[in-house]
Amino acid sequence: MAEHLEAALPVGEDPRRYARALAKVWEAALSGEALPKRPRPVIGESWQRMRRLGVDPDHGNEPEPLTPADVAARREASGLAGVLPVLRAGLVGVAEQAAHIMVVVDQGGAVLWREGSKAVRRRADGLGFVEGVCWHENVVGTNAIGTSLVARRPIQVYSAEHYVRTHHAWTCSAAPLRDPRDGRLLGVVDLSGPAATVHPSTLALVDAVARLAESTLRTAHLAELDRLRGVALPVLSKVPGRAVVVDRHGWVAATAGLAPVERVSLPSGCAPGQTWLPALGSCVLEPLPGGWLVRLAREADAPIRVVLDDSTLTVTGTTGSWTHSLSPRHAEILHSLAVHREGRSAADLAEELFGDRARTVTVRAEMSRLRRNFGSVLARAPYRFADGIEVVLTRKGNRADTVQ
Repeated sequence: MAEHLEAALPVGEDPRRYARALAKVWEAALSGEALPKRPRPVIGESWQRMRRLGVDPDHGNEPEPLTPADVAARREASGLAGVLPVLRAGLVGVAEQAAHIMVVVDQGGAVLWREGSKAVRRRADGLGFVEGVCWHENVVGTNAIGTSLVARRPIQVYSAEHYVRTHHAWTCSAAPLRDPRDGRLLGVVDLSGPAATVHPSTLALVDAVARLAESTLRTAHLAELDRLRGVALPVLSKVPGRAVVVDRHGWVAATAGLAPVERVSLPSGCAPGQTWLPALGSCVLEPLPGGWLVRLAREADAPIRVVLDDSTLTVTGTTGSWTHSLSPRHAEILHSLAVHREGRSAADLAEELFGDRARTVTVRAEMSRLRRNFGSVLARAPYRFADGIEVVLTRKGNRADTVQ
């Protein structure tokens, strides 16, 4: 489903008049007076975060810039260097013509690349908006780059929507860049310029180029899988029994004796040897160039033990353990299934999670994601932990409770 893009400047609105109205809202918000108009939700939520963090609304914090060597290292580690040609082709020309600069930051908010209008780059220099400086909102206040990193969605910020007064003369539009292999946030690409250059379509352009960059990463990943498949096929032909070859992220290149699957969840920092994978059970991992050979071992005689806390699920079998980080929603679902070992219907979970038994489609979608990771641990009809699995609930600072 396409993501809704909300431009900062309403269509048909005069930019100068709208900037003056935003300034009155900003002043009232900081002074504690009644707001003449409520800011957009994404802006209001960010302002609240800034107040809690104690960000100076007049000047922001003063970030310590990275050294050139640190910038070079962050560029290499970011995973974004490969898409820079796509970002440049789609945005730098527009930036130069429209008095903007293109800025690319990593997941921590560090400015890695900055290109575009020379005049705007000089203005950005005076603001400290330079390569090597952190532009996260907890450092420089509400802005499209930093707030997009927090909200994980495309955002346009105009004039006095910026929390820090010195940024009110700017407009910026940013979109997140994600690794298609695992959904990990890599960073953000942004177009920034003087407030007078604001345009509602800028955000759509930035988002479209960001999606194109992600498509480039996806194509490169498919090429890597093809290369791994060339290694996998002769290896699998010599393996007795069932096996699968996966890349470092668990994406499947080839299988032998198993139904085709798209991805296998691997433990973080997995190493050669015996392990236990939720989707496959007891396995032996052997390294391959660019991935792993996963051979299915004999079924374990001992029962499987699942330990749940507020943010992780750990599965332990006879050959070792496997830990997976959980989103708050997935943790809530699994805790409910642990308490109700007899199982829960989609309607039961919808009522418990949302107070609305009709929201079963959302529940089924979440359960589908969970079962992709924990296929051998979870059962369905009704949703429940599989029979014979010992489940232990823990809360930080509290004792563990075993649920049979």
